[in-house]
Amino acid sequence: YTDDLDLDAGLILSLVETIINEHDANAHECKGRAYPISVFHRTHFKVTVTLLNRSHRDQAFTRALMDDLEARIKVELPRSCFFSLLIEYSPDYYVTNEHLVSGDDLPRYTNQKDR
Repeated sequence: YTDDLDLDAGLILSLVETIINEHDANAHECKGRAYPISVFHRTHFKVTVTLLNRSHRDQAFTRALMDDLEARIKVELPRSCFFSLLIEYSPDYYVTNEHLVSGDDLPRYTNQKDR
C-alpha cells in the first residue's frame, strides 16, 4: 500500500485472517505481511491472498470470500484510493507448516466468538 494511506496495517491483516476463517473454519493461522511504499504513482492499496488448494474452495467459495474481503477491507481504508484484490491458490508442490524451537511459542488463531 502507498504510505500516504494512514491506516492500521496490523488490524487489516488480522481482519483478513478473521474473514478467511469465517469462510473456512479449518483455515486457522494465516501469515500476513504489509509493505508500505514511499515511492509510487497514484495512491493505492493492493491485497494478495494465497490459499492452499482444498476441494471445498471452489469458484463459489472464492467469489464469496473475495466479495467479503473487499467490502470489509475497504471500511478500514481512510481515504479514496485505487484498490486491487487477488485470491490465488498455491501450487501442488508447496508446503507450509511450523518450525518450533524449544521454549518458544507461536500465537494461535482464536475465533473471536470463542472468547
